[in-house]
This record gives sequence, C-alpha cells and structure tokens, in this order.
Amino acid sequence: MPIVSLLPTANYDADLLRATLAQLLEPFGGMGAIVKKGDRVLLKPNLLTGSRPGQECITRPELVAVVAEAVIAAGGKPFMGDSPAFGTAKGVARSNGYLPLLQDLNIPIVEFHGQRYEIAAQDFNHLRLSKEAMDADVVINLPKVKSHCQLTLTLGVKNLFGCVPGKMKAWWHLEAGKDAARFGEMLVQTAAAIAPNLTIIDGIIGHEGNGPSGGEPRPLGILGATDHVFAGDRAFALILGVDPDTVPTLAAAQRLGLTPPWEEIQFPHAQPEDLAISDWRLSDTLVPIDFGAPRILKSTFKHLYIRWIKEPMAAYRRGS
Repeated sequence: MPIVSLLPTANYDADLLRATLAQLLEPFGGMGAIVKKGDRVLLKPNLLTGSRPGQECITRPELVAVVAEAVIAAGGKPFMGDSPAFGTAKGVARSNGYLPLLQDLNIPIVEFHGQRYEIAAQDFNHLRLSKEAMDADVVINLPKVKSHCQLTLTLGVKNLFGCVPGKMKAWWHLEAGKDAARFGEMLVQTAAAIAPNLTIIDGIIGHEGNGPSGGEPRPLGILGATDHVFAGDRAFALILGVDPDTVPTLAAAQRLGLTPPWEEIQFPHAQPEDLAISDWRLSDTLVPIDFGAPRILKSTFKHLYIRWIKEPMAAYRRGS
C-alpha cells in the first residue's frame, strides 16, 4: 500500500532536518531500505531559476544536503541533476547557495541531456528523457510546493518534467500546450516512466500566488515523503485545499488509473486533514501552456524536432 509520511517541520535547521528525515523515512525502513551500497542516486530538486533567490522558487539546498548525507550514510553515491527552465543546473545551484553544501559533500552537478526513450503510451512514444536520470540506480525526487500559473500546482509529478532536456520541454509546451488534459497526461506518463523510488516534498516554506516564480513565500511547516509520487501529490492538494480536478496532472493520473484509492494510502504520522490550510493562494491569472507562442516560433520548434529527433530516428530504424 502506498505510504505518504507527513511531519510538521518548522524550519531548515540542519539538525532539525536530520531528525525529521529519519523519522519521516522510518515507515519505509529508513534510507538503507531504499539505497544500497554502491547505488548511483539521482537527487532531483526543483531548480527552476537563479533569478529570484530567497523567494522559495526552488527546493531548499539545506534539505537536499541532508538527504544527500543520508544517501551517503547508506552507501550510495549521490549526484544532483536537473534541466532548469532558465540557465544551467550549475548556474541555478550557484545562485541559490547550493555549491558550498554540495562541495562539502563532494556531490557533482549533472546537466541533463537526452536520449529517445519509448514509453508504453499512445501519442507519447517519442518522449525524450535524460539518459542520466534513466541510468540512475535510485531516483529521489525533491519537489517544492508551489502554485503554478499554467498547471494550478507544481508538486512531485511536475518536478520530474525536469528530466526532459530543456529544448524538448519547450517542444512539449508547444506540441501539447493547446490541450491541458493532454499536457497533463504527458507529465504523468513522464513521471511513470521515471518511477522515482522516493519523493521528498519540500513544504516547509512553499511558494503561493503567481508561481512557479512570480509569487511569494508561504510558510507551511510541512515535510513529506512518499514511495508513490501520485499519492503524495494527491495528499498535498488536500492539505492546500485545491480541487484535484483543477490540476491537470492530478486529473490525468486519476483518469489513467495511476492514483491509488484514497482509503488505501497509509499516513503513518500526521494526517493531511491535521495539516490542512484554507487560504492557500493560487495564481491570479492563467497562462496558456504553449505560452501563446506565435506561429513562427511554433514552426521553428517543429523544424528542430523534425530535424534532430524525428528524422534521425527514422533513419536509425531504416538501418536496423
């Protein structure tokens, strides 16, 4: 049965985070039950942008460092990777204070590149995912709780879109952006393909309003962990008082049968109702998923897709 472990967590003090993380992971058997000696472990935070440090647009580096410590203690070999919307993973990490913590732990930062990875889903069999993510022995997903001007909320499922290389993320916004339901299904299928072993949700301080970067910090005081990313997202929607039918990823996961029945989800610590709030702010405006891009921009991305992905794969198949 899926587990969603929730604990009140006041701040990002390292000692508090270590103690909370240990308690949070007890129902799963601890980090040692997830990470084995020698495992290459991807730590996938939300590294959206380096332009607004202090505005809680990204997963806090203190949390990532404590998770990395636990991975190392279990015998794993952690590395951090992402494909930010703006800039490089290393550049965003530097702007947000990650580098000293990562250097102390000798944790490399990997820029995600792509490979063609076929998934068993109609219309998405040309989804291109990061080779680094797909080759990891263990994936620990580290999303930030945020409102989102296109997708209502960004949580664990949306965070895994960062495993799609940057240029392909732009392509998907344009290719599937006219249909929020289809875009949500693409995100859900991406998450299912990556299948994170553990999702640790940074809700200590969230980002509400015009997210994913234009809103404001909002203290929530919650840290969550789950072995089922879809169950974790559903639980946080309840905590925030957001109708899951208004969140394309949650609606798609439910429609595709990937969200477990609510009564089957185990909450070994705090219950979502005990942590619920009634005044979480969503975005004031809804932005089209395709950014309302002009025809010439769409045409350019279509050309790049055909030139660098579709045609090479067709040639490969003809030669095989």
